[in-house]
Amino acid sequence: MALGDSNENGTVRFETKIGVLLRDDLHTWQRLNVTAFLVSGVHTAEPEITGDVYRDADDTVYLPMFRQPVLVFEGGKETLTTARGRALSRRLPVAVFTSDLFATGHDEANRAAVRAVPGDALDLVGLAVYGPRNAVDKVLKGARMHP
Repeated sequence: MALGDSNENGTVRFETKIGVLLRDDLHTWQRLNVTAFLVSGVHTAEPEITGDVYRDADDTVYLPMFRQPVLVFEGGKETLTTARGRALSRRLPVAVFTSDLFATGHDEANRAAVRAVPGDALDLVGLAVYGPRNAVDKVLKGARMHP
């Protein structure tokens, strides 16, 4: 599948979408932290969505980034729960961040905190989803673009 096609204006329209959905009651630092953690998992879904390394004029190498935008949305707790269910029913790759993860200090504790709670009972504060643009739009239905 091609990542995207350019139109006559040179604007690329991607066939896929990276969407992050954040709970609307988070503090600013939490929104930033959760977004960073969630998008770190998206690359594992489809490594080809990550571009090549960057280089400046001095030939200094910088880490590669996604080839396409990451769209950030917000919604209430119910919106996140519904979005999780929609993503899973469409078999889209999903990353989750629960409120419990604010109290953990490392990856193993994070995974243990998620593992301890049934999926339908997770206290989601964020999720990221990747897939065909129209499928991701359906998953995120009811959410609004983050201001």
